[in-house]
Amino acid sequence: MTSPAGPGTAARAPTALAPTPGGAPPRRRRAPIAPESSGVHQLGSSFLEIAATVGGMAVLAGQIAARVATLRVDGAEFMRNLYRMGVKSMPIVVVTALFTGAIMVIQAAPLVERFGAHGLLGWGAGFGTLREIAPLLTALMINGRVGANNTAELGTMVVTEQIDALRVLAIDPVSFLIAPRFLAMVLTLLISVIFADALALLGAALTGDLLLGVAPAVFYNGLTSGLLGIGDVMNGLVKSVVFGVVLALSSCQYGLRVTGGAPGVGRAVNATVVASAAGIFILDYFVSFTLE
Repeated sequence: MTSPAGPGTAARAPTALAPTPGGAPPRRRRAPIAPESSGVHQLGSSFLEIAATVGGMAVLAGQIAARVATLRVDGAEFMRNLYRMGVKSMPIVVVTALFTGAIMVIQAAPLVERFGAHGLLGWGAGFGTLREIAPLLTALMINGRVGANNTAELGTMVVTEQIDALRVLAIDPVSFLIAPRFLAMVLTLLISVIFADALALLGAALTGDLLLGVAPAVFYNGLTSGLLGIGDVMNGLVKSVVFGVVLALSSCQYGLRVTGGAPGVGRAVNATVVASAAGIFILDYFVSFTLE
């Protein structure tokens, strides 16, 4: 004996199964598929996302500047991050710089041999290295090692509610975490570029001596003969500071915006590396255009 169908059963029965002609087994109705978003909608969403990220970075930069101006920066955290970001990044900076200088000489070798311009080898290698190659490659290497790690750490703190715990304990997260990391990252990139300049020129001089027979004295005479000046060195150092600011703001902003648990941390790290690299190339163009 079956129980009579209630009012809820009668209302749901027609919607659960769809009748089919010819006595075939009933088929379940499929949920409607959402229409794909148009290209204009995707473009608008991307624009709003970029605007929100840039705006967040500007607000974060203002907060960091306020803490630095009033000396509300945790000194112990700054020194710890300076060692972790700067000192431990030296091996990869040394390797990158030495081979960068060697590559510059290898690329210039055919023209040097063709025209016999051995005395200009130092100028040719130094001009591109000091103004462009050393700061750019160093920033990209620091971005991959330091920027991604910083985003992962901050994102994990956000997911595990450690940032909220600092606020509960009346500890300013910007003064304790963000500002020290920002200063350490900018200073790390500046010092790394100075080391990279010297090591790249050393690698270029050694490669020129081995491949082309250009003595190191001749190489450095080309550097100091007047074709290169302090302005070329300062050009690269200014770029290193700008790249460091972009890298630090991007990694901190994406780390603080993490949502969605562990997968969100992975997405934030990926977005940080891509956004920082794009920002470095874009600002490299504008800084080069401005300083010329």
